[in-house]
Amino acid sequence: MSTDDDRRRRGASRPLPARLDPRAGRAAGGASDGASGDRRLAWTGRLVALVVSVVVLATSGWGWYLGRVADATVNRTDAIPTDGNDETVQTGEAMNLLLVGSDSRANLTEQQLAELQAGEDSGLNTDTMILVHVPADGSKASFVSFPRDSFVQIPGYGRDRLNAAYAYGRQNAPDGASDEAKNAQGAQLLVQTISGLTGLRIDHYAEVDLLGFFELSSVVGGVEVNLCEAVDDSRWSGAVFPAGVQTISGADALKFVRQRHNLPRGDFDRIVRQQVFIGGVLRKMLSEDVLLDLGKQRELVEAAADSLTVDQNLNLLQLAQQMQSVTAGGIEFQTVPNRGTANEDGKSIVQLEDTDTLHAFFAELNAEPEPPADATAEPPAPVAPAQVTVEVYNGSGVGGLAASAAAELEGAGFPVAGTANADSSDYSVTEIRHAAGDEGLAATLAAAVPGAVTKQVGDATSGTVQLVLGSDFNGVGQPVTASPAAPDAPAEAPRTAADTSCIY
Repeated sequence: MSTDDDRRRRGASRPLPARLDPRAGRAAGGASDGASGDRRLAWTGRLVALVVSVVVLATSGWGWYLGRVADATVNRTDAIPTDGNDETVQTGEAMNLLLVGSDSRANLTEQQLAELQAGEDSGLNTDTMILVHVPADGSKASFVSFPRDSFVQIPGYGRDRLNAAYAYGRQNAPDGASDEAKNAQGAQLLVQTISGLTGLRIDHYAEVDLLGFFELSSVVGGVEVNLCEAVDDSRWSGAVFPAGVQTISGADALKFVRQRHNLPRGDFDRIVRQQVFIGGVLRKMLSEDVLLDLGKQRELVEAAADSLTVDQNLNLLQLAQQMQSVTAGGIEFQTVPNRGTANEDGKSIVQLEDTDTLHAFFAELNAEPEPPADATAEPPAPVAPAQVTVEVYNGSGVGGLAASAAAELEGAGFPVAGTANADSSDYSVTEIRHAAGDEGLAATLAAAVPGAVTKQVGDATSGTVQLVLGSDFNGVGQPVTASPAAPDAPAEAPRTAADTSCIY
């Protein structure tokens, strides 16, 4: 692992071009968008470094060589904790990687700090975090952004904004610990926090620094973005762009990903800008301009790897190989489910959804697509009602309904094994439950209770079918009451890297 002096010497050999200064023309120490705002110098653009290295390695014919170059220059840290990183949501062989951009300026020389007006190195907070989920087959990738102000449970510290987790973790380091050891502690607590939120085990960690963004903006040759309306945020981020399609790089790219003022949804629209910029870089990397330029590939991989700090076990070449079949249309960008902004103890926060909703969301990222229905499959063979033994459970909330339904079933020729109350009295839909292999029995009962939902369950006794009465039950031989169609909830489809539609 490189020392601080090594990193500063390496930074000194890469002077920052004045044309890439995001505050070009401003006097040193000039006004910014708040004491903390300008110190967060578009770190999200730095995440492009890891994305670029992965895509180049995955698509290059000489990926093995580039992988050796990347692994030889990348920095390592002990970011994955031995506990508190548990898999509640089962994802099998899928890979979960946490991308982080920090406030640290350890790699900047004093001259570069002055050029960027970056202020002192806090080395504490992380402004935005992105979880990258890659299924085992490498067919797609999901990038899920976490707003920095998400109000979450930080292990050992109670509830606070998410970007404080890294800072709290650094405090765990023993007195006299090196910056590398402190940063590792910060990364571990952040991993534990994200794992608790998502229910996922975080397999790998990658942190990126400021210089990587500037270099990659130059090497890539600009990224195409599309604005629905012209923007003028000259007072804060300096972002001044016309409406329509345009190519941005360098200082303009920084302004683009930093803007949060004068946007309809503030920080949420800034996240969209960050995602759109990363998507634009990915499209550029998958283009023939890069795929056929071996020199540019090496330049990009060297710049990306040199700006990265990753966990001890991340193998960039293996990661690239796992993602080698991903296309731009298979890379989705989303934001963690939330209920919008609020205030807590005088601080602006983002309220995330409850734990069950978050775990279900991340489980869905790993869900296998439903197999197509077999149109040639034979329907279950019908049987006589006398062969169908039924257990009746009352979940309707109407007293005595199970007994009356049992009498009706017996009158229709069905043997009834017994009646009881269901586990809940608020079933709105009548259900017919059966064990595997009893599809024919269930189909016969379903014909007697038209509209009931039929499902296979694990607790049904083979040879016996369960009838759970809901509030829609109207009697044996009568169709259940049809539920009113629920209005379609306005769902925002994930944006992909191939999407070039305009944003606000």
